[in-house]
Order: sequence, then structure tokens, then C-alpha cells
Amino acid sequence: MSRGGDVAYFAGGCFWGVEHLLQQQAGVLSAVSGYMGGSTGSPTYPEVCTGLTGHAETVRVEFDPARVSYERLARLFFEIHDPTQEGGQGPDIGDQYRSVVFVTGDEQRRVVERLIAALEARGLDVVTQVLDAGEFFPAEDYHQDYYVKTGKQPYCHVRIQRFGEE
Repeated sequence: MSRGGDVAYFAGGCFWGVEHLLQQQAGVLSAVSGYMGGSTGSPTYPEVCTGLTGHAETVRVEFDPARVSYERLARLFFEIHDPTQEGGQGPDIGDQYRSVVFVTGDEQRRVVERLIAALEARGLDVVTQVLDAGEFFPAEDYHQDYYVKTGKQPYCHVRIQRFGEE
């Protein structure tokens, strides 16, 4: 359900950690775990886990652009996952865990491409894909707010400042 904000889509490994860390950012109205980028309509978690649907575990972030910019969220995304790891994040290996920013327009694409160029200028070999956003499928209820519900902490997402001091 929309609350009137802008929308961003980030895939960087297991959606639990991405959702958890992004939803803590001031100005984020909601963060929802789900699936994007595949060929199967209404995919389920077991289907996505096969790696055959083409979907990536993705977080849909609705945000208030008066309180937080898309660029700020994209920077945070690049700092909470490893954009140089191909085919997964940490111990989570598979196509569904790949690094992707699904953009909703030219301005988001320009921002992400500029950030990738900045990271590459710092010597990082960024493998993050930049793709047009497609249909987003919310994940099953038990995936939503996983770390809040369980009291656990993200195991493969930790913030590393990659852009220098802010």
C-alpha cells in the first residue's frame, strides 16, 4: 500500500538484511522483501531458491524524498552489501542473491551509474547490475521484518563506508 512516497528497488543478497538496514534510515516509509527480475509470475520462495526463475531477492523501499534522497539510499545500499561479490553475498550463493539495482527511470539510473563509477575509481570491481524495474512480487509474510520478529541480527550485511567520510 502506497503512502505517497517515491520507490526504490535494491537486491543485494538475502533480502532480510537489506530490508532491515534500509528500513532504519530516516525518511524510509516502508521496506518490503520480495522478488523481481525473473520470468515466473507470482513466484514463491521455494521456486526462487531453485535459481531457475531468474528473480533476485529484492527490497521495495518507499521513501519520502523530502526527508531522504534516492542517492542517499543507493549509497547506503552499496555500503551494506558487497557490490564486488558475484553470484551471492557472503554465505548465500546463487543467482537469487545477486547484486542488482532495479531503477524506475533515467534519474535513478544516472545516480546509480555515478555511484558505481565512484566505487570503481576507488579500485572496486563492481558487479552490481543496473536494470529497469519490472513487476515486484512481495515475499511471503514470514520473510517480512524477519530480524524484528526473530530478534536476530543480519549475518551477511554490515555497513562499510565505501564512499569516504560523509
